[in-house]
Amino acid sequence: MRIVFMGTPDFAVPTLDILVANGYDVVGVVTATDKPAGRGKQLSESAVKQYAVSKGLRVLQPEKLKDPAFLSKLQALKADLQVVVAFRMLPEVVWNMPPLGTINLHASLLPKYRGAAPINRAIMNGEKETGLTTFFLQHEIDTGNIIFQEEMPIGPDETAGQLHDRMMAMGAELVLKTIKAIEAGSYPQVPQAHVMDAPTAPKIFREDGEINWSMPAASIYNLIRGLSPYPAAWTVLDGKTFKIYETSIEKTTPIEPAGTFVTDNKSFIKVAAADGYLQLLQVQQEGKKKMGVKEFLNGYKLTQA
Repeated sequence: MRIVFMGTPDFAVPTLDILVANGYDVVGVVTATDKPAGRGKQLSESAVKQYAVSKGLRVLQPEKLKDPAFLSKLQALKADLQVVVAFRMLPEVVWNMPPLGTINLHASLLPKYRGAAPINRAIMNGEKETGLTTFFLQHEIDTGNIIFQEEMPIGPDETAGQLHDRMMAMGAELVLKTIKAIEAGSYPQVPQAHVMDAPTAPKIFREDGEINWSMPAASIYNLIRGLSPYPAAWTVLDGKTFKIYETSIEKTTPIEPAGTFVTDNKSFIKVAAADGYLQLLQVQQEGKKKMGVKEFLNGYKLTQA
């Protein structure tokens, strides 16, 4: 079976690796173009490109997926199947090219959490379980026929980063299972059910991370862990912007208005919410490094107490 793999970030690398390790003929890898990064604005290669180059795989980096030159190169690879993990939305001329179709790995139990940020959104919404889905691509995003799904719990204190890493490994195994089933010619294709009011997973923007301290403490806690470590929830304390990476809930009825912070300027900072306090455990002042609150207070004293 000739396979073209499409992906960009770290999340996609274990899936590509498991295909290579199991002897599949990966005839091409499509990934994002190199982008300037860091202070020196040096060109940075995607995680998938770095891995593909290390294995001697052919790499394609189209700026536009409908570019005739790219389509010609893709067609020439004569793939039987295309595998997509954390790439970008494909035009029909691409996903409909191989005879066996194009499969995608999505980090939710579809039809729940269709969209760009399923891991973050599930935690932000306080979900207790989620899962992974492999499915065939079709016109509408994340709507194709389901091949396999695997459920997994979300820990009560688990962050998006921790769930991401668990899904990254489990997803590779699920894609391998899916490809073996397709190779054998025996695999399910289950149309996605229409679920009224199914939660969605739109892209995360900066404003999504601003903490509204008038919300219940549990909702704020879920927001923070759902955006940790990236892009991180944020707030303004003492007139400065802080990213908040880790907190704990103090179930004490606040006597201060929501958003008021209380500190001894030595060992703790807590912020009043609607029904309790959030103890800040790991923070990052704008322009500074991430650190624990005690370390932060060693070098900075908040003027409001």
